Amino acid sequence: MATAAERIVEFLAAQGIDRAFCVPGESYIALLDALHAHASLDLVTCRSEGGAGFMAVADAKLTGRPGVVLVSRGPGACNASIAVHTAEQDAVPLILLVGQVEKRDLRRNAFQEIDYANMFRGVAKWVGEVTDPDQAPEFIARAYAQAMGGVPGPVVLSLPEDVLAMACAAPLMAATLPSPLPPAPADAARLAALLRGAARPILLAGHGFEAPGGREALLAFAEAWQLPVAVSFRRQDLFPNDHPLYAGDLGLRNPDAQRAAFAEADLVLALGTRLTDITTQGWSWPAAGQRLVHVCADPHFLGWLFPAELAIAADARATIGALAAEAPAAAPGRAAWCERLRALHVADCGVVPRDFADGIAFAEVAKLIERVAAPDAIVTLDAGTFGAPFYRKVGWVPPQRLVVPVSGAMGFGIPAAVAAALRCPGRQVIGLVGDGGALMTGAEFAVAVARGAAVKLILSDNGSYASIRIHQEKAHPGRVSGTSLINPDFAQWCAAFRVPVTVVESKADFPALEAALAAPGPAAVVVRTSLEAVLPQRLAAE
Repeated sequence: MATAAERIVEFLAAQGIDRAFCVPGESYIALLDALHAHASLDLVTCRSEGGAGFMAVADAKLTGRPGVVLVSRGPGACNASIAVHTAEQDAVPLILLVGQVEKRDLRRNAFQEIDYANMFRGVAKWVGEVTDPDQAPEFIARAYAQAMGGVPGPVVLSLPEDVLAMACAAPLMAATLPSPLPPAPADAARLAALLRGAARPILLAGHGFEAPGGREALLAFAEAWQLPVAVSFRRQDLFPNDHPLYAGDLGLRNPDAQRAAFAEADLVLALGTRLTDITTQGWSWPAAGQRLVHVCADPHFLGWLFPAELAIAADARATIGALAAEAPAAAPGRAAWCERLRALHVADCGVVPRDFADGIAFAEVAKLIERVAAPDAIVTLDAGTFGAPFYRKVGWVPPQRLVVPVSGAMGFGIPAAVAAALRCPGRQVIGLVGDGGALMTGAEFAVAVARGAAVKLILSDNGSYASIRIHQEKAHPGRVSGTSLINPDFAQWCAAFRVPVTVVESKADFPALEAALAAPGPAAVVVRTSLEAVLPQRLAAE
């Protein structure tokens, strides 16, 4: 008879899950054994639970299926919690399987015990704990459904060590995912009427288009209705950035002229987004008096701070499908409105070449990558100032993918690049990280090398937690505290992974950077990056 652990693995494989990420622990030895016997499910052994979790999040972003991460109790679960928070903020399906203390020790404050229902309350969509082996089929099916249903997100399943190894008499359960919920016919008709009557509409596209086929559906809908498209925070790859209807993103520090124009929209269609603080520019947009239609698969996120003329609890793609029978039309002035928004976006894309004594303006590296990246490149970013140009200065054109942490979690970039290279071995994968994030989860680069994954790692070294330094300079000019870094020799650090290393100290080294990106196999590039280029004093002087 199969064990509870074997039933869990069988269920995951039946759903098409073909990879899981882990740091091994004695509390789930039975689950490791079940994976050993199941050749179709690849187990990636990582160097930290946070790195494993980030890999699972990135893998889910690329596949649309839940990322799966396995960790041991206590410290392992704590280290992995950053991935749970990231998955919640990013609306990414994630299943965290935690080896737990034995059943007899539950709630007795045993060695490394944590009550995970209490620990993850508020960031996980659901937390379950299997206390009988016959519960395993039910609980893993519930975990999968919760992760995928409505607005996707993370779930946590606690698995006592002894229960995992026990015989499970219960059969596998089928995955019971609800069908994507369409809008009511009357709401679809009303939405179509609002779109036809709007001279200055904006379609704000969010996480609802991340699943496979979502980008294509969004493009077809925008073209049919001639709607300018803005994307929510850090989702630039949802819509072709070179398209005449692309109006830019709603992110950090949008240009004043663009914000003013968006405030003139006579209809905001927020489609498949939760309208969080950054996307709404600090809860200021849509502005008072602007007509809003808000479509989100989870009604929990409707009507928070923005009263919608039409609030629809429905799937974004199902909503588009429901409008297929409606005749698209555009009110007079629509074409000029689209052209105006497009021009404002394009005006903000340029980078003026500048020389700095302390290194290279990383925006110029970003523009180089835009020029030479493969048409189907996958670019992963860590959090940090070095990444800012990739959101507004670089254009993304499908099938290119930009895999980034909407949550702003440092340490994401390198694990995400490893996961992307494992998932898409035939595509160019460029992973970018700052000197802060590199030493958080940089050890995961060893996983890429061990697996033969051709990650191109680009490391920006400016000796600072620059994003925080910028805030510090604005609030307390000249009083630097806690934001400076004394770094190792990153060229030698990268060379220790036994990959070719290129050092870029000036723009004269850009041809070497291009060559490193074009060469086969893994590579590392260390860029001496200017801190002066991004500090407020310099920006204010321009």
